[in-house]
Amino acid sequence: MLYLTLIVCFAVSILITPLIKKFAFMIGATDRPNQRKVHQSIMPRLGGLAIFISFIVGIILLRPESQFSWAILLGCLLIIITGFCDDMFELPAKYKLLGQFAAACAVVFLGDLQMVFINLPFGGQLQFGFLSIPFTILWIVGITNAINLIDGLDGLAAGVSSIALITISGMAIIQGNFYVAAVGLIVLASTLGFLIYNFHPAKIFMGDTGALFLGFIISVLSLLGFKNVTFISFVIPVIILGVPISDTIFAIIRRIINKQPLSAPDKSHLHHCMLRMGYSHRQTVLLIYAMAAFFGLVAVIYSQARIGGALVLIGIIVLLIEIIAEKIGLMGHNNRPLLNIVRTLNKNRS
Repeated sequence: MLYLTLIVCFAVSILITPLIKKFAFMIGATDRPNQRKVHQSIMPRLGGLAIFISFIVGIILLRPESQFSWAILLGCLLIIITGFCDDMFELPAKYKLLGQFAAACAVVFLGDLQMVFINLPFGGQLQFGFLSIPFTILWIVGITNAINLIDGLDGLAAGVSSIALITISGMAIIQGNFYVAAVGLIVLASTLGFLIYNFHPAKIFMGDTGALFLGFIISVLSLLGFKNVTFISFVIPVIILGVPISDTIFAIIRRIINKQPLSAPDKSHLHHCMLRMGYSHRQTVLLIYAMAAFFGLVAVIYSQARIGGALVLIGIIVLLIEIIAEKIGLMGHNNRPLLNIVRTLNKNRS
């Protein structure tokens, strides 16, 4: 039944996306080019609606059961409404954040989904206590925004999300978590059907309707798959989402350094930097796919590592991310502390 459901979701997404495209033009949900954007013509948004409709079809057909099901579906509905309104009216950031907060609260309070504690690597537990609720909400809202921030090139957010969903679903299958695996695969099939129209050159954008939905569902599935576990397992979803999380972190650092509001838009995200380096649109997207796949592979290896090896692997990954970020200018061309230290050491030696 699972395989048939996934085929249906994939087919529904393919069939319904052209209809959503016409609907977007009809109601004026379009994206006009400007100095921050790379497309040169008016593009329809709302593509995420096709992903969501296909997802709902899959849920109805397969009916995966969990105590969190209805709360998650309510959260998805709230996030879709928020994304739809933004695609139509370009909501101020505070209203978008309010919608994300409401969706997160639906899952946390109605579904009672909370990150309560983690087992520390050398014994004992870290209890979040009263911080468990704000921590869980922060995770959901943070990942939702991280996926939204990388939605800057044709097929980028859809592809990176698909790779994350493959990793999360695969690890859920290994752990015997049918609900997370089933929901993750349903979203994956729905997203891949849409990606046919969204890959460069895109015929339709997913808009905030899609980016917020994918970010929300990925954040929730990662919590369901790895909650109340060891410190090692707690880090797994962070590694899986390494591309959007690191891009978001460096965006925050960049804006603090430049004394800009955290919500201020700019053209220094990962994909912008790679385009400036001379990579084509398609090459940039494929290279970021490769980065996302690398993080997914590292997460799988990490999950099988012992404590010492896992901690060493974290250190190597963090160092690698910092070097790449400084090389391509994610914090700005004048902010390269690690590379400056290396240059200073080399000068002293010579």
